Amino acid sequence: MIRSARQDEIPAVGALISHAFDDLAANNYLVPVPADRERVMADFFTLYTEHAYAYGRVDVIDHADGGLAAAAVWFDRVNEMPEPPRYTERLTELAGEHLERFHALDEVFDKNHPHEEHWHLAFLAVRPSEQSRGLGGALMRHTHEQLVAEGVAAYLEATNANNVRLYQRHGYTPMTPFEIYLPDGTPFYRMWRAV
Repeated sequence: MIRSARQDEIPAVGALISHAFDDLAANNYLVPVPADRERVMADFFTLYTEHAYAYGRVDVIDHADGGLAAAAVWFDRVNEMPEPPRYTERLTELAGEHLERFHALDEVFDKNHPHEEHWHLAFLAVRPSEQSRGLGGALMRHTHEQLVAEGVAAYLEATNANNVRLYQRHGYTPMTPFEIYLPDGTPFYRMWRAV
């Protein structure tokens, strides 16, 4: 049911994440133009999914229609991780007039990222029609089993109260500070899953 994404599926993973996250306040902040949002965010999530493919893992669940039903994008922060190749150039190209907002996101995340060794669950996305069926939980358990066996913690930034509750059910607890904010006041919630 759960498998590793193929390299040629990375754009499809980015598109799935963008579609699943389209109504999130953070995405509305990053790309306030609705007509541009899903396309710009798909390119952004694809950029990071490419990097996770090299420096972490990308797990997917297939949908009956032949596409993807769900995906989890993890970064290995136990080992040294460079910036994505040509990051500034690619971000400038994909973000266009919204570049300053993406820089603000990077600044908030970089400033508040924990220094302890861990794996970072960057994106957990489920196709809207498949939500509330346990796919996200299955993807988390798949990686948590490996992390527990290796004695490695996990970290994430939740996007809303519903997601906080989901992650709490899977062993994540609030960190201090718990809430971190984009310039418009949109919060993220820092959470840690201890070894």
